[in-house]
Amino acid sequence: MVRKNQAPAAPTRRRGLVVGNYCHDVIIRDDVVVAETLGGASSFISGLLDGLEIPADYVSKVGPDFLYAVNHPPITSSTSPTTLFHAHFSSEPRREDRVLKRVSSCDPISPSDLPNARFDFGMAVGVAGEITPQTLEKMLDVCDVVFVDLQALIRVFDPDDGNVKLVGLKESGFFHLLPRIGFLKASSDEAPFLDVEEARKWCCVVVTNGKEGCRLYWKDGEVDVAPFLADQVDPTGAGDSFLGGFVAGLVHGLAVPDAALLGNFFGSLTVGHIGLPKFNSRLLQRVKDEVQRRKVQCIGFHERCNDEFKFTKSLGHEQFLASLGASRLTFPCPIQEYRWDLASSPDDLEQGIDPRYTTHQKYLLDSVFEEQINSVGTKP
Repeated sequence: MVRKNQAPAAPTRRRGLVVGNYCHDVIIRDDVVVAETLGGASSFISGLLDGLEIPADYVSKVGPDFLYAVNHPPITSSTSPTTLFHAHFSSEPRREDRVLKRVSSCDPISPSDLPNARFDFGMAVGVAGEITPQTLEKMLDVCDVVFVDLQALIRVFDPDDGNVKLVGLKESGFFHLLPRIGFLKASSDEAPFLDVEEARKWCCVVVTNGKEGCRLYWKDGEVDVAPFLADQVDPTGAGDSFLGGFVAGLVHGLAVPDAALLGNFFGSLTVGHIGLPKFNSRLLQRVKDEVQRRKVQCIGFHERCNDEFKFTKSLGHEQFLASLGASRLTFPCPIQEYRWDLASSPDDLEQGIDPRYTTHQKYLLDSVFEEQINSVGTKP
């Protein structure tokens, strides 16, 4: 009896892949610890995608000292602790806004840590150098489109004191992968380390710019997308929520400018709460209804064709902005007073915040992962 050789089984097909470590964040003001929180972009993104019923696999690493319960369990390393950041603030006006230090780091995420599957989309959202060029290349191999947060590529860390610095993308070791990236998100403070005019030839570049909303760049054009009103309490994670909302919009079939509106919307909600926001079911259902309504409105005009995305605005974009704004009424942001304030510059408002409408002037902490790093590094 002759046995035929069996061909290897094809990888299973899954929806999304999110790669980036969870972290411990410690906020220090005038040498006094004032807050300890769960950090890492994956923690913000998972809450949003879960709420919008977008399934995804999450690949994160922590140490045995990890303190938090999360919906998507990480890989526990036996050889390294959980990544830990200290964000140092000062009440002295002559000093810079903050000094950010990586105190400890967990093992990097290797290509072999990724599932043996194919994915509709991937998100590379490292915060502490845990995503290597080899891992990003593997993500590009197994995902139809990959969304990358620039900070995952250009952050470096002083070997002596852990200070966070930024380097140009061309010096990062990732530049050769740029032509394969679908969307590259950068804050306005990170954009100088990226040659936007060069990058837009290869992928869509999304630059978030606080009170100005965000701007989309692609090879054939660019467009501004408006912000939402916000009462800022804590901007931590606003950029992560923006990226999660942006991806969710595209996954649900929106055009790129409409998806960016959704990103601005969730970024603006995030700054109204301390730490991870808890989006209530009424809000999420309202958002899903508005997204579906917008998608139906644009069928035949904004529909993806041959795996291409629609980048231009169409009629109804401003109405979608207004409808999402009205949905905020189902997401209460209680007014709170805090024991101390931090000075905030316009650049601190990472996403979707117009200071003309900001009523809270007291902040518990500023963004560990999206705020400008003023104290170290120079622009290329």
